[in-house]
Amino acid sequence: MMNGQRQGIVVWLTSLKFARQLRRFGNVHYVSKKMKYVVFYCNQENIDETMEKLKGFHFVREVKPSMRPFIKTDYQNAKPDKAKEYDYKMGI
Repeated sequence: MMNGQRQGIVVWLTSLKFARQLRRFGNVHYVSKKMKYVVFYCNQENIDETMEKLKGFHFVREVKPSMRPFIKTDYQNAKPDKAKEYDYKMGI
């Protein structure tokens, strides 16, 4: 079981028969048979080391990290909802 912050890595492969070997680097989340890629999660502390190891394999085409941990997910609604506007006016 992994503790701490996790980050996703997407690995494009030359053949899917090598997808099982990626399990030793982290938790495999999804394998696309049609597009030949694997999405897996590993500790955020080890992300650079893991990506360098993966790039060294002959069956790996491309490796990209997920940017989700760095994207702000607190959203503000710029336009107020019309239904809520009417509810506030009812109290006056």
